[in-house]
Amino acid sequence: MKKVLFIILLVLIVLPLNAQSILGQWKTIDDETGEAKSIVEIFEKEGKVYGKIIKVLNTKIKNPVCSKCKGENKNKSIINLQIIADLSKNGDVYEDGTILNPSNGKIYKCRIKLEDNPDRLQVRGYIAFFYKTQYWHRVKK
Repeated sequence: MKKVLFIILLVLIVLPLNAQSILGQWKTIDDETGEAKSIVEIFEKEGKVYGKIIKVLNTKIKNPVCSKCKGENKNKSIINLQIIADLSKNGDVYEDGTILNPSNGKIYKCRIKLEDNPDRLQVRGYIAFFYKTQYWHRVKK
């Protein structure tokens, strides 16, 4: 009986350690060209998940700004631009938030989920039934 309780306790301790997090840095990959575009840092604040661009990988673009954005983001530097906002965890999915596409300045509903590979993140922006999916890759330090 002690052996069974020990095994159950061990499993309960080890399982949370294996749970993967979406938090950290991710290399964004353009879904049309397959090229790496930027590094986004995903972080948690007050129980919600957010993401901001911390690096643009195309060195030809100097001081990129969000020229097509509206409101407070209009002509704001893309570096440190918050592009993911207000995601909530629902099981293994983060949803009910938004994602900004700096290329066109549009804001979409957002859903994020880790793939079976914990270093691959499925990022989906959508309007109603129309969506676009990208797969981002974890940046290893």
